[in-house]
Amino acid sequence: MEDIEKRIQAIHDNLSHWMTPEVLKACLGMTDLTTLKPTDTYSSVRKLVGKVNDFQTHFPGYRPPASICVYPNFARTVKETLTVPGVHTTVVAGCFPASQSFMEVKELECRMAVAEGADEVDIVLALNSFLDGDLSYCEKEIRSIRDIVGNAVLKVILETGALADAGRIREASFLAMECGADFIKTSTGKMEPAATPFAAIVMCDCIKEYYGKTGRKVGFKPAGGISNAKDAAAYYAIVDTILGQEWLNPVLLRFGASRVANSIISEVENSSVIYF
Repeated sequence: MEDIEKRIQAIHDNLSHWMTPEVLKACLGMTDLTTLKPTDTYSSVRKLVGKVNDFQTHFPGYRPPASICVYPNFARTVKETLTVPGVHTTVVAGCFPASQSFMEVKELECRMAVAEGADEVDIVLALNSFLDGDLSYCEKEIRSIRDIVGNAVLKVILETGALADAGRIREASFLAMECGADFIKTSTGKMEPAATPFAAIVMCDCIKEYYGKTGRKVGFKPAGGISNAKDAAAYYAIVDTILGQEWLNPVLLRFGASRVANSIISEVENSSVIYF
């Protein structure tokens, strides 16, 4: 615990090293631009996708977001509206955000999302079973969904704010990776605390250890409460210092955020920008 706090302080003390236009633009290009509101509509989702389509016309020196993240019923809307090569369609599924339902319902939602065009599927660890110590159920559910989504990228959300300590976060991280997760993700953003540097360090340490044992690279996605450029730079710095340059790309690092893109542009341009 004390060691992690010292590592967090070291990141903050040296954050100016990462608060550069190049790093911030890279962070924007690793963002899953997210809209997960009860009031989302097909029209509002198409409008957001349209902004991504036109983004580089307005900001030619920037990469577009890595993906657009929506509820599963909007997967086809995103897929059919997107015109930017390389930008993925991401969905939250498996009865997000609580993951409180029957396994068969979660499986069906994930299957339907992929059929509707989802390139990436973010699911939530079954905390009802994990917190009760029923790890075999958690494993069964993740492995089943892993098979269902096929070649789609699978991100498993640990909801680290509900896990009491580093040991629990570590246990959940290895469980998800061993069951086939392509990414482990901090939070849904629907409960507090969401992403924290503490959880990020524990999770990245686990990814490094897992890679050393298996040779398989698992991605990291901090999400929830990442609202400004400094937040993004801090998580980028954590990944850089623990996992290194090989992880600093959209294949292995994502930011789940709805507000951070505007903050990054404002920081780089030194003016208030509200584009997304």
